[in-house]
Amino acid sequence: MSFSRENFKLSIIVPCYNEEAVIGLTYDRLLAVLDGNQYDYEVLFIDDGSRDKTVSILSEKSGENERVKILSFSRNFGHQPAVSAGLNECSGDLAIIIDADLQDPPELFPDIIKTYFDSNCNVVYCVRQNREGVSFFKKMGYHFFYRVVNYMSDVELPLDSGDFRLMDRDVIDAYKKFGEKNKYVRGIIAWMGFTQVPFYYNRPGRADGETKYSIKKLIGLASTGMFYFSKKPLKLAINLGITALSIGLILAIKVFYEKFSGNLDEVPGWASTILTMILFGGVQLVTIGVLGEYLGNIFDEVRNRPEYIIRKKKKQD
Repeated sequence: MSFSRENFKLSIIVPCYNEEAVIGLTYDRLLAVLDGNQYDYEVLFIDDGSRDKTVSILSEKSGENERVKILSFSRNFGHQPAVSAGLNECSGDLAIIIDADLQDPPELFPDIIKTYFDSNCNVVYCVRQNREGVSFFKKMGYHFFYRVVNYMSDVELPLDSGDFRLMDRDVIDAYKKFGEKNKYVRGIIAWMGFTQVPFYYNRPGRADGETKYSIKKLIGLASTGMFYFSKKPLKLAINLGITALSIGLILAIKVFYEKFSGNLDEVPGWASTILTMILFGGVQLVTIGVLGEYLGNIFDEVRNRPEYIIRKKKKQD
């Protein structure tokens, strides 16, 4: 480590998408914390193809602040590519990823940094103990989401932990070596190893605006986490096939027994035939679907398209 507790540069990575309702307040709170603690810092706002006034508000607020950089994507590529862009472009010894909605309070920065130095670690990942302003059903959905993804992954992922975390330059440089296009950031960081410690906090509700993570996007994120980090879905498909085959063999033995014992119905086998068709058909569709997901991921990687496209970089030089 070539820096110390008293002398380091901090990069703040802030993915943004249609956050005009809150981005001004986010900017003010970030700069108040950073200037108040007299850090050497830079703030990278990654605009993920916003269609509202997010960029214009940021440009107006930043003025001549040379420590603030605004990277604008050519379209909406997604939260994870925005995080990747921030990690690829940042220059700090330490980097903190934080969403623009203020559900992850920037006022926690000093405590997170203190945890990093006190623990002599490489990553401090923030664990949500409580979610304010979230319905019971949504909390249960998040609870289920993290545990399913963790169960399906080949590496252990921290439960109830999002992308809000601090990492040092060793981890950032290692992350930049990953060539896949559909990245699951928290999964990659967990896979890399290093020394990682938790930081527990209560997560408040959004300061304003609406969440950008719909159920569809959460399912997509879970799919990336499962199919990019694990072969377990393939193993489950194999187990389903073995189970279906076993049931088929049992039914075959039953049919042969009834045939030779003379106990077959007058209209033999219609119920068992239908049930067997449904069972085997379902297993085949599940298996084909799992294989399709893996083939689709391979197709995305073989095409070798860029993970994102930066339309404009604005630096206050």
